[in-house]
Amino acid sequence: MAKVAFLGLGVMGFPMAGYLAKNGHEVTVYNRTRAKADAWVAKHGGKAADTPKAAAQGAAIVFSCVGDDPDLRAVTVGANGAFESMAKGSIFVDHTTASANIARELYAEAAEKGIHFIDAPVSGGQAGAENGALTVMCGGEAAPFETAKPVITHFAKAVTLLGPSGAGQLTKMVNQICIAGLVEGLSEGINFALKSGLDAKQVLDVIGKGAAQSWQMDNRGKTMVDDKFDFGFAVDWMRKDLRIALEESKKNGAPLPVAEIVNGYYGEIQKMGGGRWDTSSLIRRLRKA
Repeated sequence: MAKVAFLGLGVMGFPMAGYLAKNGHEVTVYNRTRAKADAWVAKHGGKAADTPKAAAQGAAIVFSCVGDDPDLRAVTVGANGAFESMAKGSIFVDHTTASANIARELYAEAAEKGIHFIDAPVSGGQAGAENGALTVMCGGEAAPFETAKPVITHFAKAVTLLGPSGAGQLTKMVNQICIAGLVEGLSEGINFALKSGLDAKQVLDVIGKGAAQSWQMDNRGKTMVDDKFDFGFAVDWMRKDLRIALEESKKNGAPLPVAEIVNGYYGEIQKMGGGRWDTSSLIRRLRKA
């Protein structure tokens, strides 16, 4: 059992850190809003720290799951950042969906201090975090990855090293690019079924047994028919993820025409007041037509 720290206790980080505690690790948590850290300690035990630096003191592995590149910089190299107190040979595992650039930058800064850095964004949403069934995509060096993997597995069903620093973030971009087009296609199909007078749920049952089947269809199709969109990953976060992917595509030359269009559609959902609706709410803009 290791002494670990977890920085960021949002809808993902809170349950992820909980699985570490449930599996016997000594966990110190930090959250920008202290009340969340106190609530986590009340539920899971462990300790709460006032700064990332204090949380990381003495930890063999420090995990983070925050919002975006600036938030990640703040908890690592900012004033009272975790890198200031981490011991040589310790490992920083970042589960934030961020840019490949920040992953590479922090990998280099960590290396200068003798610290290992792994970019490890996740897929599976809030339900995956709560059920300990996330998919984790990692970039970094093999030796620290192998050390961290059994600990990450406490809240994940799959943990894979995909290449050097930044590879995890690039893989997460691929994940979001695929999802964007898939959710739009599912939205259009369901709306078409409804406009045609079909029983949309029955249609989903039938086509879900064929080539159209997907996780989105199985888990969100019928709730989309019911116009319910409070099941997890928010539109605001999807737009952030697509922005990162679109910025990366300008560097590597990979055209993303569908992702760019769907990103704009999600912008329409935000203007409708749906920034905190889950991503399956894309069908709402079609229902307006």
